[in-house]
Amino acid sequence: MKIHEYQGKEIFRNFSIATPKGYLIEDIVEAESVVLKAQKDFKTEALVIKAQIHAGGRGKGGGVKVSQDYDSAISNIKAILGMNLVTHQTGSSGQKVKKVYVEEASSIKSEFYCAITLDRNTGKDVFMVSTEGGVEIEKVADETPEKIVKIWIDPLIGMKSYQARKLAFGLKLEGAALKECIYLLQKLYKCYVDTDASLVEINPLVLTSDDRIIALDAKFNFDNNALYRQSDISSLRDFDEEDPTEVEAGKYDLNYIKLDGNVGCMVNGAGLAMATMDIIKLAGGDPANFLDVGGAASAETVKNGFKIILSDKNVKAILINIFGGIVRCDRVANGVIKAVEELGLQVPVIVRLEGTNSKKAKSILKESGLSIIPANDMQDAAKKVVSSATKS
Repeated sequence: MKIHEYQGKEIFRNFSIATPKGYLIEDIVEAESVVLKAQKDFKTEALVIKAQIHAGGRGKGGGVKVSQDYDSAISNIKAILGMNLVTHQTGSSGQKVKKVYVEEASSIKSEFYCAITLDRNTGKDVFMVSTEGGVEIEKVADETPEKIVKIWIDPLIGMKSYQARKLAFGLKLEGAALKECIYLLQKLYKCYVDTDASLVEINPLVLTSDDRIIALDAKFNFDNNALYRQSDISSLRDFDEEDPTEVEAGKYDLNYIKLDGNVGCMVNGAGLAMATMDIIKLAGGDPANFLDVGGAASAETVKNGFKIILSDKNVKAILINIFGGIVRCDRVANGVIKAVEELGLQVPVIVRLEGTNSKKAKSILKESGLSIIPANDMQDAAKKVVSSATKS
């Protein structure tokens, strides 16, 4: 799960991590009163107007504007609120801006990058900092990787003070700024652990003209599997920022990700789903989605899976590829028949079932009288579904 910058900064403040003051605007009628309040509360007359969407690159897309006075602040709020913001992370379709954040401007001496995430290769948390803040870290990693300082933290032991000092020294800080940075980095790791985050990123972390260390941005990703014990964070979820089909799939406990192809996929198990998408590509097709119905797929689950897949108008054929380990293939077959009958499917359906009760399942499908295309194996299924999608 992701959250907005303004929400991330509120979490930072709860962990004593310094951020600029700011106010949220969700309706243009609030703009004048919020700007007047900000000018009274903030130490600087200049204001920064920031679009709040779940994507990076907002500045390049026109979603971040510095306003030197009241009139320009109002003008920038009107321009950003409601705009369709296109960045390298939103894709060409962009994302509508429904919230803006009005923040006090900072006098910046230096910009840094810092982030914490899990390194799955080592099973440890990796804490990264760089003197190259304010730019895409992928570009830094590709062109000047030596400018990224990394340490690995054993989650069973936690972060040690010498590790925080190594990172702060890597930013070439001195004096009071060095001490403040060491403190902030330690608090940032505590924030990462205590919130069950899978990523915490600040880009940029800045050194101000008065030698303060401030988080000018806040990006969080959270482990969905831990949200049951993070009720405060779970409540921050913004469904407007998520694909509505993926949100709907979540209501049925289906793991769904929309893709750009025209072959709908319904599979049980993430590994089999990945293999199914690969073999569709090898057969010359393009998968329209990743859909894992889980290990206990029932007739109702299959029906809901069909609904989700068919909500994508690009789908021209559907491949059902089920291995009956925990789930029984005859249950899946009954679910397929029920879905085809109730939903009145207009696209070809290719079914490959193997495992528990697979012979019984094939008989059920054959005797249904419905125009369901059987497949003998994965390769056969891929060829048939790609051919069907091409003809549709």
